This record gives sequence, C-alpha cells and structure tokens, in this order.
Amino acid sequence: MSIATEIEIEPPQPTDGFRIHRLIRACPPLDENSMYCNLLQCTHFHETSIAAKSNEEVVGFVSGYLKPTEPNTLFIWQVAVAESARGQGLASRMIVALQERPACQTVNCIETTITPSNKASQNLFSRLAETLSAPVRLLEGFDKQKHFNHEHESEQLWQIGPIPKIKTRLLI
Repeated sequence: MSIATEIEIEPPQPTDGFRIHRLIRACPPLDENSMYCNLLQCTHFHETSIAAKSNEEVVGFVSGYLKPTEPNTLFIWQVAVAESARGQGLASRMIVALQERPACQTVNCIETTITPSNKASQNLFSRLAETLSAPVRLLEGFDKQKHFNHEHESEQLWQIGPIPKIKTRLLI
C-alpha cells in the first residue's frame, strides 16, 4: 500500500504543533517558525490550515488564514510535505481540501509569497492555478532590501483567482 492511500487530510489538532514544527524543519528551504507559532496555527488558525497524516505522523501541512481586509482571499503561509509523501500531488490535494472547508466557502482567490529560488513552490502554485482554471498574477511582495534588511531573499506575491467553485469540487 502506498503512502498516498494511507493519508488522512484533516484540520490540525493542538497536539500536532510539535510534529508540524519538526516537519517544517525537515523541509528546506522553508523558513522555520517558532514551535509556538506552529501551535497557534493548530489552534487559532485550525479552520484555515490543514494537516495530512499517515499512521498519526504528520506528513503534510498547509498553514493559511483569511486576509482580514479581504475575507474572500485565502493566504497560504506555508506548504510542507515530508519526503516520503512527495510526488503524489499531496500539496495540491491539501490546498483544494482546505478551500472546501466551511471557513473557506467564500474564498475565490488564493495568495502566497514565493522566493525566486523556490522552483518547487512556483511549480506547485502554477499547476494549482491551471487545475483550478484560474489566472495567476505575480506582484511585488516583500523586498530583500526594504523588508528583510538583506537577510532574506525577496518574496514575490502570487495571486490565483478568481477561482470557479465548481472546479474545486471536481478535484477532491
């Protein structure tokens, strides 16, 4: 049985915080947040985040939130997939499942920021936009000099939308 058939996709639980922190640490080039941040994602943002588990081990995690000024926009903060679960479309499945959650029913746009060197994320969100039949706009996000004091690569803002609702239901 492949890991794909054993994976359950569900809201993160408060007890998942440590395992999510460990997963993100094992997924460079992702920025490692504090464990406390991951606990908040599992509690305060559990309705807009999602975990993929296999035998109680967290093998995937998507953290997100609804933008306060644009509640129809789901901002994807981070996507992490364990090496053992890669290559099976898990990241896309998690994002689509997340968009179908009750808290995200009004979402018609997905945003994220991606560094120019993170080709895996660029490919993921390009494929996701294509699958959702939604346009992609690339905008200035966070600048290396202005926002990161030259300590982090610039982040480009990706906007995917508007997203036709009928398409997402066909993908799950």
